[in-house]
Amino acid sequence: MGRDDRDEVHGQAAGAIGVVAIAAGGLAAIKDKLGLPWSATVLLTVGVLVAVGYLAWRLRMATQRLLASRGAPPAAAQEAPAGELAAPEATVAAHGELTTALTTAGAIGPDQIIRADEATVTTVQTGTLYEFLMPAGRTYEDVEKRLGVVAGTLGVTRLHMRLERSRDNERRVRLLKLHEPPFTRPFPAPTRQQIENFTGVPIGHDVTGELVGVETFSNASLLVAGMTQMGKTTLVNGLITCLLIAYGNFDLYLLDGKFCGLTRFERVAARYESSDDPAVFEAMVDELNARSDRRYAERMEAIRNRKPAPEFKPVIFIVDEAADFFAHDESAKGKERARRIAEKTRSLVSKSLEAGIATVLMTQRPSHNAIPINVRDQFQYRLCLYVASEGTAKVALGDTYFGTVAPINPALLDPDVKGQGVLFSKGRSTLLRGFNFPDEFIWSVVDEVHARKKQEFEKRPDSPLKRAVDLMRSRGVDFIPTSDLAADLGVTESNPTERGKQVNKLLGVPADKGPKGVRGYRLADLEAALSSAV
Repeated sequence: MGRDDRDEVHGQAAGAIGVVAIAAGGLAAIKDKLGLPWSATVLLTVGVLVAVGYLAWRLRMATQRLLASRGAPPAAAQEAPAGELAAPEATVAAHGELTTALTTAGAIGPDQIIRADEATVTTVQTGTLYEFLMPAGRTYEDVEKRLGVVAGTLGVTRLHMRLERSRDNERRVRLLKLHEPPFTRPFPAPTRQQIENFTGVPIGHDVTGELVGVETFSNASLLVAGMTQMGKTTLVNGLITCLLIAYGNFDLYLLDGKFCGLTRFERVAARYESSDDPAVFEAMVDELNARSDRRYAERMEAIRNRKPAPEFKPVIFIVDEAADFFAHDESAKGKERARRIAEKTRSLVSKSLEAGIATVLMTQRPSHNAIPINVRDQFQYRLCLYVASEGTAKVALGDTYFGTVAPINPALLDPDVKGQGVLFSKGRSTLLRGFNFPDEFIWSVVDEVHARKKQEFEKRPDSPLKRAVDLMRSRGVDFIPTSDLAADLGVTESNPTERGKQVNKLLGVPADKGPKGVRGYRLADLEAALSSAV
């Protein structure tokens, strides 16, 4: 140890002895003044010193907060040694508009922000596109659940907003705010190429003009509801046109409750009826349920024999003004018929999907009892055009619809924009407007499909069923008595009952009653049976 170090040690020791002497003198003075024993004097003195230290610390912290609020640097920075600058605390710029909107809506917390460096705002043809990252701990769903409130804070309605989720990050959001109410300007009808390129079956345009629709009708049915003159028939005419282009080879069953709403497609339908008679509806449902049963029987047989499951031609059953067929006149007979029809329809919609039979029901009376609940509940796809109230929208979209993610209220749609509706599929809501194809385009599609079906018919091998259809077409009749048909099919039985049984066995189609109760066969029934193997 050097001389300087020894001197420093001696100095520190002397200073310590001095401090001890001063402390002892102070304590002795306090003891004499207060008349306390040594132990109490020491404890009292230590307590007072601790209290004074705590008060000094509180005063220092209060002074720092006051200086910080006035923009002054904290004391630590002020007291930094000369030549050393205290590092400023890192700050992140917030995107003001998005942060305010999402905070107000409750999509992010009051202490969270949308970072400006993680957000972009782009003006597109139809509106303003916001792309941003939610703060850590928040996701796309926080915006989706509060989309209506977010729209309000941005100065528009829920109908002006479209939200997209990212495929690579749950925090990433794409939010489109339209410049004007949706579908203020109509989009041009899609071309044949656009329909063919769409994945699935397009139903209409979304608010940006993109095609939207459903993936398939192979395992789902569709309920379409909306008040009268809202564009349902035009929308479904567009849907059928897209089906004929994009869906390939399928059987189309049409029941036109408006008598002329679906007439454009009569030539290409496996069966077309124009009627508001519940008996006609029931007969078509019976036919399709029987066809479904036969298909299930084939599938069961294939499973038993360890063979591949058979592939069936898709069938799509479309009914306009379906509510009329479930109505009754309050009589016991009418109520029983309505109950029977409802149960058969429920069975068709719920059990026939695996057999390749889908149903589309349309109604302009989406009231609580227009279509029975046990039937409505079977539809996987729902499409609701303008309705007068939220309660009516629940009938079409489901009682729990407004508790789903980002619902759109059809009662808020503009009734002057025909064909505009809310598509609810797989838990998601999409605002769309159906296609309004020119008649010339529809006729061209129908003629093309009709010509193709005619070629397919001519290639079919000869059979009693085909000969019966050829005979009726050559005569230009829609109904033929069993007695007239028997001779052409080589049935010579004189007994009417036995003759009818033999003809029925050859055709595999049930007979029906014609004028004046005469038993015979309808061309539509025979064509429907011929159009498919099952």
